[in-house]
Amino acid sequence: MVLPKIYKMNPSPLLKKEPQRILVISLRFLGDTLLATALINSLKSAYPNVKIDVLVYQTNVLMLEGNQAISNCIISPLKPTIADYKTLVKRIFRRYDLSISTQTGDRPTLYAFLAASTRIGLVPQKSQQGWFKRYLFQRWLEFDINKTHTVLELLRLCQLLAIKPIYELTVPSTTIAYPQIFSKPYVVMHIIPQWRYKQWISDGWIEIANYLKKQGFQLVLSGSPAIKEMNYLAEIQQQFPIDTINLAGKVSLSQLAKIIEKAELFIGPDTSITHLAAATGVKTLALFGPSDPVKWSPWPKNYHSNKPPFKTKGCQKVNNVYLIQGNQACVPCYLEGCDRHQQSHSACLDMISVEQVKKIIKDALNEK
Repeated sequence: MVLPKIYKMNPSPLLKKEPQRILVISLRFLGDTLLATALINSLKSAYPNVKIDVLVYQTNVLMLEGNQAISNCIISPLKPTIADYKTLVKRIFRRYDLSISTQTGDRPTLYAFLAASTRIGLVPQKSQQGWFKRYLFQRWLEFDINKTHTVLELLRLCQLLAIKPIYELTVPSTTIAYPQIFSKPYVVMHIIPQWRYKQWISDGWIEIANYLKKQGFQLVLSGSPAIKEMNYLAEIQQQFPIDTINLAGKVSLSQLAKIIEKAELFIGPDTSITHLAAATGVKTLALFGPSDPVKWSPWPKNYHSNKPPFKTKGCQKVNNVYLIQGNQACVPCYLEGCDRHQQSHSACLDMISVEQVKKIIKDALNEK
């Protein structure tokens, strides 16, 4: 795989000595926070004595719970007020030997500029706006829109520091165990993604749930504490096996990670919890629609390569991840569903058949 050119490179090392404090800025979605842990692990491996702080949104901080590579999480509201900005800038201003922006946005770039005199990060491609951001970093990389998996995109930043990439993600952990309520082998199903255009059909989930029950498995539903999501799960649960356990809003992310890890199987759409499941090592079935697996597939456990684990099209398996994709000519379209908005349906997902999912379930359960 030929990676894009590294800019502002020169023969001299960027850092004259091992940094004592690094700030990593990750201000996107919950799944992106998890995928950034490979970069964080790389930094900690290269600089064992460094203190790494991570700037994240308040909604995402639990994804980093128990992460031993991180010293502190600095929390930003999703929509900061002027007072929030002042507090944040005061806390980070020139406190670090190195700051790293994992995104091309204005705020992450500005925070990186304020936090340290030595800065690296991702910038938009030259064809896009934001050319001035290049001048705020000592070294930078152009963001690759389609050809590089998000984990590998972030690990490319290791090249700017001349350090070895670590390809493993770190899932959240806790010492607070969830009570053992499973009397037999179970399968975790995460039915609702953040956006409708990534959602599979309800009838399909119901049929798969009853199929798994006949195979002797207990069903466990995971979900967020959002009222709309909990109401939907409560409604669909009425058509699931009677002993189905609904954990929506009842466990933390770290507790859910442990529950998923001990399952026989996890099934979910293109969403953050599916990324989390794959990172635990459990056999993970991911139902994909408009998104490109090259960029956004769940990162398989023990996958150590600078090539994306999945191709753009087709049902595929890499390590513990089984990717199920529609076979329409338009897949993937890279758009927000057939109606081009987040609450749209996606025909490519609607047309994934129950029999297709059953077959891959059988393959996964029969594989040692």
